[in-house]
Amino acid sequence: MADNMKDYYEEYGRKVFLYLMTLCSDPDMAEELTQETFYQAIKNVGTFKGQSSVYTWLCGIARNVFLNETRRKKNHPVAEPELTTEDTAPLPNEIVEDRDEKMQLMHKLHELPGTDKEVLLLRATGELSYSEIGELFGKSENWARVTHYRAKQKLMSLL
Repeated sequence: MADNMKDYYEEYGRKVFLYLMTLCSDPDMAEELTQETFYQAIKNVGTFKGQSSVYTWLCGIARNVFLNETRRKKNHPVAEPELTTEDTAPLPNEIVEDRDEKMQLMHKLHELPGTDKEVLLLRATGELSYSEIGELFGKSENWARVTHYRAKQKLMSLL
């Protein structure tokens, strides 16, 4: 499997990056965490038992890498530099048509509890099946279906 890591990176690297984007909403951080995910995968390739798909295994590593980074930042906050001038350049999402609706949806989505938000985003952008989502959380496929349904209902009630 170690020989296949380059192939796995080419096949799943973008999907892992998008999954991490759903967790952190920061492209630079998601890129760094993607690299760390594949580094950890190479280091721990011997622990992969083949009981899940490679992509699900990588998402599990990515989730742990993200959680470790979040804990590290909480314990060692980085001071943000003071900006002397305001950046007035338009953000890419301001250019996109229907940005107001999308932004409202994203704000409401981030109001959801962590698991609900993560399950919704995994289904929508991560392209994971209910079975893979359940496996990622150590739960059943049915748990993933019910959680996804309930999270959609909560999101709809917020809109």
